[in-house]
Amino acid sequence: MGVSRIMGIETEYGISVPGHPNVNSMLASSQVVNAYASQLPGAVAKTRWDYDEETPLRDARGFDLTRSDADPSQLTDDLGMANTVLTNGARFYVDHAHPEYSSPEILTPLDAVIYDRAGEVVMSKAAELARQTPGVPEIRLYKNNTDNKGASYGTHENYLMNRSTPFNDIVVGLLPFFVSRQVIVGSGRVGRGQDGRTDGFQLSSRADFFEVEVGLETTLKRPIINTRDEPHADPQFHRRLHVIVGDANLAEMSTYLKMGMTSLVLELIEAGIRFDDLSLANPVEQIHLVSHDASLAHKVELADGRRLTAVQIQRTYAQRVAEFIDSNEGTFVDDQTKHVIHNWIRIIDQLEDDPMELATELDWVAKLQVLNGYRRRDGLTWTDPRLQLVDLQYSDMTEGKGIARKLEARGSLKRLTTDEQINSAVTDPPPDTRAWFRGECLRRYPESIAAASWDSVVFDLPDRPSLQRVPTLDPLRGTKAHVSALLDQCDSAEQLVAALAAT
Repeated sequence: MGVSRIMGIETEYGISVPGHPNVNSMLASSQVVNAYASQLPGAVAKTRWDYDEETPLRDARGFDLTRSDADPSQLTDDLGMANTVLTNGARFYVDHAHPEYSSPEILTPLDAVIYDRAGEVVMSKAAELARQTPGVPEIRLYKNNTDNKGASYGTHENYLMNRSTPFNDIVVGLLPFFVSRQVIVGSGRVGRGQDGRTDGFQLSSRADFFEVEVGLETTLKRPIINTRDEPHADPQFHRRLHVIVGDANLAEMSTYLKMGMTSLVLELIEAGIRFDDLSLANPVEQIHLVSHDASLAHKVELADGRRLTAVQIQRTYAQRVAEFIDSNEGTFVDDQTKHVIHNWIRIIDQLEDDPMELATELDWVAKLQVLNGYRRRDGLTWTDPRLQLVDLQYSDMTEGKGIARKLEARGSLKRLTTDEQINSAVTDPPPDTRAWFRGECLRRYPESIAAASWDSVVFDLPDRPSLQRVPTLDPLRGTKAHVSALLDQCDSAEQLVAALAAT
């Protein structure tokens, strides 16, 4: 019981080429990914992504969208662009017009932070290597979600859930949660509206881009609840909740709570606890209005006519989680679960008292404090374009340039991780999920790996007439504890495949 479950974060990074506003972003993104792949061991760089088991058009509501009816952006099972599988079990690739890092499967919110930060290291190094490539202009990457010209790109969370949980229960339980959680996990943004032309500051960089409550799309008519039914696990037992409503965070506490709070709410939903009393009158309108009010005073209209602030809604969720945990006496509750609940409630208390006291922990508050400093010093109004440049620089991945990382370096943005943990996660897979098997096979037998995906590793062996697919449908098998002894006994991929076939 608690925060532990299979989860992960996938982030598309903003990309620009200074002095070249009309550059082909897909080409620039490919240059970034290929530059990073070029310094990997040769066989690792050549491993392709295996799309055979992917079903991006399957809807959790019980139907499959036809390819002819789908928007091209939904066809993520055949991107045909730069694609690299890393020894830490992650995927680094071009998703349409952006480089994307998809973390390996992990089990806890803290590991989510560590492997998300590892993705930042990969991106920063990749951009640096691209800049060193002859003929490639300077490329800058940003861990943000909008170009403030009407385009948005995603930061998606993934949580494995029990297939037996009715999807409508998920919708009812999560709509008020997602609308309100941006008061804690929003990354902040200068400008309102999809194109950012309306003056002001808002809590979330992503909120204005959501237009429907529930749907399969991720780039058009974006839904608060995404219905993609692609579990990357045994579909008899699992569904993967694909969350597209979150921001790209740089404050570690924001990422930590984003993953931890959501996992705990899912625990209650899976246990059959209902949240009908928190249903909203108009979730799409409210997700915009909550984001637009940095004073946190806006009152959200509920379906039953009551009005609560987003902070009050979050408090209700936090209290029910705490009560649920307390009511299950005799059930082991790990320290990280207790830590998440404690910090969730502590931050809610502080948001009601003085949000600016959280500038060392939450992205939107840290960014607002920096922006207000410029406004006071230079007498700037929210219409001044220099503030949008500051907003952009907050998320700059260039070494020594990003404001968030500068704040962190001087102790003004608190950390939960260490450099050692992050640097290790760049190359080493998490030991407690199937990502360990994927990453270790790639590290030990790179010449023999033809392809890999979340739920399989494909071997190309000289003694076999066809490719050998090893399925990894159970995310909790293939861990270090489960298969390290076996891999240590196998000097070659041929021996490993033979041993697996014999079991």
